[in-house]
Amino acid sequence: MTSHDVPNMFQNLKKRYPRIISAVEKLGEVISSEGPVDRKHGHLIQLAAAAAIRSEGAVHSHTRRALKAGATPEDIQHALLLLVSTIGFPTVSAAISWADDVLKE
Repeated sequence: MTSHDVPNMFQNLKKRYPRIISAVEKLGEVISSEGPVDRKHGHLIQLAAAAAIRSEGAVHSHTRRALKAGATPEDIQHALLLLVSTIGFPTVSAAISWADDVLKE
């Protein structure tokens, strides 16, 4: 991931707290390597979680990461639509609009 792909807030946190952010990044790498879920599906799962907690920044981030891992825009939209019966249509609609911010870039 290039610095262009990383939100400004995350870049600022990384400058202010490099050891903490490094530890968080390492934790993510270790967790990803511990099981059979591939990167694409891992990011789609994290995208769904981001939508569930209504985190616009995390939806942006995991949309970008899922695309880089091979997900298609249709994969991303479907992953979010699958959440309608769980987290509700208004929350999913918001998450789709945030994913669209990235998909339109």
